[in-house]
Amino acid sequence: MAKNDRTKQRLLAEAHELAGGMHEAGIIDLPRMRQYDALCSSEIHELSASRIKKIRHCAGVSQAVFAKILNVSLAAIKQWERGERKPSGAALKLLNLVELKGLEVVL
Repeated sequence: MAKNDRTKQRLLAEAHELAGGMHEAGIIDLPRMRQYDALCSSEIHELSASRIKKIRHCAGVSQAVFAKILNVSLAAIKQWERGERKPSGAALKLLNLVELKGLEVVL
C-alpha cells in the first residue's frame, strides 16, 4: 500500500472518529453522521452474486424494493444476483454500506 493511501485512510478514520464524538455530544444529527459514514468509508470491495443476494435477504426486502433503495433498475439487481453483471460506482459503495451497517443507513 502506498504512503498516500495509508495517509488518506488514517485521515478518513480520524475524521470519522471526530464526527462520531460530535454526534454523541449532540453537535451533529443522525443524517449528518450518516453522511460522514458514507464519505469516510474507504473500504470498497467487489461483491459476488451470492453475497449480494445474501445482503438483500438479510435486509428482508424483495429485489424490487432493493432496486428502489439503491436507485437502480430491477433488471440490474437480477443480473447482479445471477452474476451476469457486477455493481460499480455509487451502487457498489451503497452495497458495501448496507453490508457493513445495514439497510437503515441508506434509508
